[in-house]
Amino acid sequence: MAASRGHKRGGSRATALDFAIYLHWPFCLAKCPYCDFNSHVRDQVDQTAWRRALLDEVDQAAARLPGRTVTSIFFGGGTPSLMPPETVSALLDRIAGHWSMAGALDDKGAGGVEITLEANPTSVEAGRFRAYAAAGVNRLSLGVQALNDEDLRRLGRNHDAKQARAALELARETYARCNFDLIYARPGQDVAKWQTELAQALALEPSHLSLYQLTIEKGTAFDGTVQAADGDLAADLYEATQDSCVAAGLPAYEISNHAASGQESRHNLAYWRYGEYLGLGPGAHGRLLIDGQRLATSQRTSPERWLAGERRTTETVLSVQERATEMLMMGMRLTQGVNGLEFMAEVGVPLADWLAGPGLERLLDAGLLTWREDHLAASEGGRQVLNALLAELLP
Repeated sequence: MAASRGHKRGGSRATALDFAIYLHWPFCLAKCPYCDFNSHVRDQVDQTAWRRALLDEVDQAAARLPGRTVTSIFFGGGTPSLMPPETVSALLDRIAGHWSMAGALDDKGAGGVEITLEANPTSVEAGRFRAYAAAGVNRLSLGVQALNDEDLRRLGRNHDAKQARAALELARETYARCNFDLIYARPGQDVAKWQTELAQALALEPSHLSLYQLTIEKGTAFDGTVQAADGDLAADLYEATQDSCVAAGLPAYEISNHAASGQESRHNLAYWRYGEYLGLGPGAHGRLLIDGQRLATSQRTSPERWLAGERRTTETVLSVQERATEMLMMGMRLTQGVNGLEFMAEVGVPLADWLAGPGLERLLDAGLLTWREDHLAASEGGRQVLNALLAELLP
């Protein structure tokens, strides 16, 4: 219905959406060979200058975005557990000084604002866990990636399996809510090996697991030197992952993320549900609602140029078509799919009308898509081929 797609939206969802804040710390001790994130190795980091610059960015953003209630804050990277706890504390205090905060999480991790910090399980960083908790962090996300030393070395990690387990134990003692990441479909890893390792991970009784298939990104050290798993093996590994996690009470709520009930990452849900989020720090991206328009923001990637204040942020007004496409691409990652009522509020066109055509009917008939209580979702089989599915679904 091409005529309907010219509808101009008035920004009515702004007060109903999450307002999430992402702060990017761009520094790491070493660059992992699979990583294409905006991360950099530096011998020296001027901590005072970085704290001041990030605080200035918070101040400038607050002047443009009054009246929001912060529902989640995420310190990502890079390796934000290399950030001094004093900087984390100062940033959280400054954010709370500008915006309302959605209360505080209780001792079971329920209610209020979620404040997550990514960490690597080296002994130096693990020693800071309690200081981050005292600063206000209430959720930790550990980049474990593997539970055996051989694969940790292949992945370029600076910790060993013993350090990983010790850091997980300390994290569980310190935080009501924790996540850890693992990468699977690694070279030489078959289904049986992955099932054994995943069973070890699940035995640690996590409340949230992020399980990513290894992809080979252009420009990384693995590009041209490591072969990704073939399609059949990747599918078998994915299915084994779902079976093991469901049996352990951690079903997938998103393609790569599994959680016990109520333990889903509220910050990442803000992305996948197409909420409003502010991105600060080198390379950070955001989606903001200002004056009835949705803006895509991106910050300069070079840490040195960003710190120098050289035109840090680029902004683009998104068209109705772009908003619809982004909402579908993000929402279809979720097990529950895209909420048709929220799509209508964002785009001004019913979801069924926007997608009407033979592609939608084929995917529904093939069982790759489902309609359920105003939600359009990919089936388990559809999520395995989501990129191909979206290519056929989107105009």
